[in-house]
Amino acid sequence: MIRVYGSKMCPDCRNLELNFRTYGIEYEYLDINEKLANLKAFLILRDTNPEVFDRLKAIHDIGIPACVDQTGRVFTDWETLVASMGHEVLSEERGESCSLSDRRGC
Repeated sequence: MIRVYGSKMCPDCRNLELNFRTYGIEYEYLDINEKLANLKAFLILRDTNPEVFDRLKAIHDIGIPACVDQTGRVFTDWETLVASMGHEVLSEERGESCSLSDRRGC
């Protein structure tokens, strides 16, 4: 099972859920806006995995959805996972991702 840190306000997170539900990928969704404990766990994950998150922080990206697989591997590129399983990546088609630097897509 994949643990996912995200937010219902995030278009990328909603697309991840659409794809994981559609293709039967088992996951546990931890909304960082619903519980402070989820936000704290995500921030610890982000702060202790610079190889995954530093490039995202450099472009002012939050880094969600953030995934942790059953081996403990942390990744944000869920689209590659879906495609590697032979599936087409689905989208809500609600516009682009949210960017903190210029607020596009938010």
